[in-house]
Amino acid sequence: MQGQQRLRIFTWHIHGAYLYYLSLGNYDIYIPYDEKKSDRYVGRGNTYPFGPNVIEVPVQEVRNMSFDLILYQCDENYLEDQQHILSAEQRTLPRIYIEHDPPRGHPTNEVHPVQDPAVTVVHVTHFNKLMWDTAVPDVRVISHGVATGTERYKGTIKKGIVVINNIKRRGRLLGHDIFERVREAVPLDIVGMGAEEYGIGEVLHPDLPAFISQYRFFFHPIRYTSLGLSVCEAMMIGMPVVGLATTELTTVIKNGESGYIHTDIDYLIDKMQLLLQVPTVAYDISNAAYERAKELFDIRRFTADWERLFIEKVNTK
Repeated sequence: MQGQQRLRIFTWHIHGAYLYYLSLGNYDIYIPYDEKKSDRYVGRGNTYPFGPNVIEVPVQEVRNMSFDLILYQCDENYLEDQQHILSAEQRTLPRIYIEHDPPRGHPTNEVHPVQDPAVTVVHVTHFNKLMWDTAVPDVRVISHGVATGTERYKGTIKKGIVVINNIKRRGRLLGHDIFERVREAVPLDIVGMGAEEYGIGEVLHPDLPAFISQYRFFFHPIRYTSLGLSVCEAMMIGMPVVGLATTELTTVIKNGESGYIHTDIDYLIDKMQLLLQVPTVAYDISNAAYERAKELFDIRRFTADWERLFIEKVNTK
């Protein structure tokens, strides 16, 4: 670690909520910005309450700095950005690629773009690892961790809530058609970027737990994803989750106990109506969802997993 007390991790600001939770660990994170605050170079931004260990670096100064490890978070970081902003020496540092998503091409046969055997690939769910054809020898899974403060489920608004950015533009993948179908039978609100036409729009991340806690249940209509942090956050405040029995969600929700999952939309509509009509069912599920979330998404476990991996890779370089 070159005599430093804290590891110096260089990465990009890609998924803001994930970066925020990652930043709660015992290490320093350096992220680049440019004058235009362009895509992948926005710096800290104003959306997340990053601590002082998240440090902005002018993009032109990156190659002159000393880091312990490079952390890629998307294909552009790995295939393009590193060539432009990192020095040749920095590109020989220990390197980790976080794979946030399942394959977007063929669901089972797509080869992961990281082919360098010196790079460790970390999938954020076991579903991701299962679906990607990842050829490098060191492939890990570090499951999500979230922190939502002391906010707890209230369920006083007799509606469901959906949290998805740009659902209309992202279409069937994110379940826009399912959302439209369900809201004809069940009262639903949606928050997120691009949701203004449905009446609310974006709610800033620090305000989200208190906002969604008022709704009777959380609906997750996404067909194909990794595991949305919004689901983890909803469960951590004790919200009953209703969603599709696909991807990693099938390992998270115990059907009928900590939420409801199915591939039959009519079944899900029936369960939503039950939650709306019988609040005691919602509150029973709330308690089970909270206990399940504490088991799965403890932020201390998450940051400890990352810190152990960072130390391992730096010490074995």
